[in-house]
Amino acid sequence: MKKWYGGALVASLFMLLVLRYVVMKNPVEESYLRNPFSSNATNPLEWVHITGSPTVQYPVNASQVISVDAIAFSLFAQRNLSEGEQQSLFTWNLLKNLINHSHALPNGVEAIKEAGSAWNSLMALVQEKKLGYANDNPSKKAKEKQCPHFLNKMNATEPDKSDYKLRVPCGLSQGSSITIIGIPNGLLGNFRIDLTGEALPGEPDPPIILHYNVRLHGDKMTEDPVIVQNTWTIAHDWGEEDRCPPSTPDKNRKVDELDQCIKLVSKDDNRTVSPHSHASRKSSVGLQGVKYFPFKHGSLFVATLRVGSEGIQMTVDGKHITSFAYRETLEPWLVSEVRISGDLKLISVLASGLPTSEDSDLTVNLEALKAIPLSHQKPVDLFIGVFSTANNFKRRMALRRTWMQYPEVRSGTVAVRFFVGMHKNQIVNEELWNEARTYGDIQLMPFVDYYSLITWKTLAICTFGTEVVSAKFVMKTDDDAFLRVGEVVASLSRISMTRGLLHGLINSDSQPHRSTDSKWFISPEEWSEEKYPPWAHGPGYVVSYDIAKAVYNRFNEGRLKMFKLEDVAMGIWIDDMKKEGLEVRYEKEERIFTEGCKDGYVIAHYQGPREMMCLWQKLQETKRARCCGDP
Repeated sequence: MKKWYGGALVASLFMLLVLRYVVMKNPVEESYLRNPFSSNATNPLEWVHITGSPTVQYPVNASQVISVDAIAFSLFAQRNLSEGEQQSLFTWNLLKNLINHSHALPNGVEAIKEAGSAWNSLMALVQEKKLGYANDNPSKKAKEKQCPHFLNKMNATEPDKSDYKLRVPCGLSQGSSITIIGIPNGLLGNFRIDLTGEALPGEPDPPIILHYNVRLHGDKMTEDPVIVQNTWTIAHDWGEEDRCPPSTPDKNRKVDELDQCIKLVSKDDNRTVSPHSHASRKSSVGLQGVKYFPFKHGSLFVATLRVGSEGIQMTVDGKHITSFAYRETLEPWLVSEVRISGDLKLISVLASGLPTSEDSDLTVNLEALKAIPLSHQKPVDLFIGVFSTANNFKRRMALRRTWMQYPEVRSGTVAVRFFVGMHKNQIVNEELWNEARTYGDIQLMPFVDYYSLITWKTLAICTFGTEVVSAKFVMKTDDDAFLRVGEVVASLSRISMTRGLLHGLINSDSQPHRSTDSKWFISPEEWSEEKYPPWAHGPGYVVSYDIAKAVYNRFNEGRLKMFKLEDVAMGIWIDDMKKEGLEVRYEKEERIFTEGCKDGYVIAHYQGPREMMCLWQKLQETKRARCCGDP
C-alpha cells in the first residue's frame, strides 16, 4: 500500500509539472484569443491583456477591465455568412465608432458588452446549424425554440415548495399579461411576484424588472397592509420603492394615464366595507377617504399584471390597483421568468398575449411580404427607418401586411427597414435572425435594446439612408405607427425642397422636464438651456439627405452631441447645423397624431396589430383615412 501511495504521489507531481509547462507555454488568454468564438466560452468579452487601446471599466466588478479592441473584434469580426445574411448587417458594419462613444448615453457600455455575448452565442448556433450539429433531433429543437402565444399552469402549488417559477421564453411585449389566481395563507399571508430578466455571465442573480410585494400586516414603515413595488440589479441594488398606499399623497402619479396607486383602506383587518358605514368612516381617518385593500388572508383573488406603453398595471378582481413605470435597462421585453413566492396557495398562473413569431412556412403570401431588393440603378426617393424591438414579431408582421404594401414601397421608390437591437435571450435572437433572413427588411444593431439608447437607432437610420441607399429623404417612425405612405410622398413633392428640411409635427416651444418622476426627465447637466430648439415628434418625421448625411459625418468626426430623447436630439443636431450656416426649413404637418388616431391622419400612433389591419382595410374599402370604430 505504501509503495502504491508513493508511486501515485510521484505520478501526480509529474502531471502537475507537465500541466504547468503547458499553461506557461500556452496561457489561457492566448489560447482563447486564437479562438475567440469557441462555443465553449462562457463570456466572449472577458478578454484581458490586449494593449494599445483605451479600456472601459465596469462598475459591476472593479477588477474587470475589458479592452475596446476586444469588444470591437467580437462584434465586427468577419463571419462566414451568406450574402442574404449579410444584408441584415449593412448598418451594423458602419457603426463601429459606437464602441468609442459608448459612454455618451446611459447604459451604452453595458449594452454593447451584452450584445457581444449575445452575438457570439447566436453566431455559434448559426454555424452549428450550417455544419449540421444542431439537427440531431429537429422536432425537439423546434419545440424548444418556439415562442408560445400563451402559457398556463393549473394547480401550481407543489408540495414542500414555497415558490413557483414560470419561464417566459421570448419576453413580454405591450399587451402581454400575467394572471395569477391564489389565496394568501400561512402565518402572515405575505407574498411576492417577481418578473426577472436574464442573468449576465458571471452574475449569480438575474435583474428584477418588477418586484411586487404584498404585505398584509405592514412592515417597518407602517402597520397597515401595503403593496411595495421596486426593481433590483446587481449593479445598482434596490431602487426607490413605489408604495401603495403611498407614504405621501404627492407621490401618487400617472402611468399610462392610470393612478400609480388607487386609494386603499389599509387598517387592521383590511376588510372590504361600505363607504357609508361607521367602520369605513373610522378606518379612513387620515387616509384621504380610502376604501379597501384588494388582498385578504384566506380569500381567493384574481390578479393580472398587464404590460402597457409606459409601465406595468396590476388589476385585482377586475379593479385597477397599481401602476409601475418602467426604469432604465429594465424593459418588459427583457423579462424571462415569473417568480411567485411567500405565504400563498397558488391555484393557477396564465401568461397571455406573449410575443410569438409567425411560421413563414405557413404564410400564403410570403413573397408579397418580402422586402424589394435594393438596386444601385434605381434611386430611392424616401427611406423609412422603423424603430422596433427584437420580440415585437406581431407588430412587424402587421406593418408588412398593411402600409408596407403601398405601391410606392412595392415598387422600390420607397424603402422600409426595421432597426432592431440584440436581445439577451438566445431564443429571441434566433427567431429574429430567421425573420431577418426570411423577409430581408431588418437591420440588426450592435447593442442590446434599451430605451435610453434609441438615439443610436436614429443615427443608424441616417447612416442607412445615406451610406447604404442614397435617398432624397430619410424618415423615422415606430412599429406602432400607421403611415399613409402615399400622402407622405405627396407632401414632400408639394414642399419641393430637397435641402435643409425637417418635416413633421414640429414643436417650437418646449422645455426640458426637470421632475425626476417624468419619463422624459432631463437634468441640467444633460441640457442646461431653458428651452429646446425646434424638433419634430417621434412617431414620424422626415429630414432631407443633406441633414442625414451631416448626422453620419459629424458622428464619425466626434462632433455629434448624444441626447437620450431621440426626436429632440435630431432638433438639437439640426440647430447646430443651422448655427454653422445651413438654411433650415421647418415644415409642420398637423395631421400627425401622437396620441392615437383621428380622421384624416397622415400618421396615427399607438396602433396595435389589429388596429393596423383595420386601418388598412378601411383605406382599401373607402379610400379615406378613417379611424377604426367609426361607422
